[in-house]
Amino acid sequence: MPLWTCETCGAQFPDSGRPPASCPICEDERQFVNWEGQTFLTREALAERHRVTWRDDLGLTGLGLEPSFAIGQRALLVPLSEGCMMWDCVPLATPEAIAHVRVLGGLKAIAISHPHYYGALADWSEAFGGVPVYLHADDGQWVTRSHPSIMHWTGDQHRISDDVLLLRTGGHFAGAAMLHWARGAAGKGVLLTGDIAQVTMDRRFVSFMYSYPNYMPLNAAAVRRIAAAVEPLAFDRIYGAWWGRNIASGAKAAFAASVARYIAAIA
Repeated sequence: MPLWTCETCGAQFPDSGRPPASCPICEDERQFVNWEGQTFLTREALAERHRVTWRDDLGLTGLGLEPSFAIGQRALLVPLSEGCMMWDCVPLATPEAIAHVRVLGGLKAIAISHPHYYGALADWSEAFGGVPVYLHADDGQWVTRSHPSIMHWTGDQHRISDDVLLLRTGGHFAGAAMLHWARGAAGKGVLLTGDIAQVTMDRRFVSFMYSYPNYMPLNAAAVRRIAAAVEPLAFDRIYGAWWGRNIASGAKAAFAASVARYIAAIA
């Protein structure tokens, strides 16, 4: 029985003799159904058409699909004391990419910002012995392929190690999360935001949306809550969701300026 992957959002679905009838993530108002109709690829067909590549992205190893697929995000590997933590996920795990991650110390855990980036989380977990996959419980309804490795954390914070902290900020999704890495950027601190706080194209600010493809802005109260969640943390760098979409330095001041600018713009 094949596994199926949505061609529009990259979510993976369970073994089945036929493609799913629909993708609930795409049918949600934050995403969209392909104009030609909902389509799915088997895991094998996806691997025939795409490969997972890796390269440095501002000091962290990133993993992404080439050619780009679905939403096109890249995952990042955050070093822990004995291996790596994968932040966000991609829709495919290939033997070559798995072997490369093993060279870097392997995966000790996976954490994902929100349902649009769940991808092939179960495949990546299984490749490293069933490592835990941290998803916020508030987004549990969006899991398209259940797996025993999934750990639904609750509350506003979940500590992975002495220098890695998950934050529930909400906004884009109820359980939307960011990752704070205290030792990153030479000890100045790093915030990995996915697109919960989207690094803008000039890489000087971040911005906020409820739906990116459908142009639905986030309300001021939600943006203020995100700002309050990150305000106590020290960070000098922000990593966004796509290759090169990062703020290399001065990120905390840029974040605060971005919040003020955004709220003024929607007022």
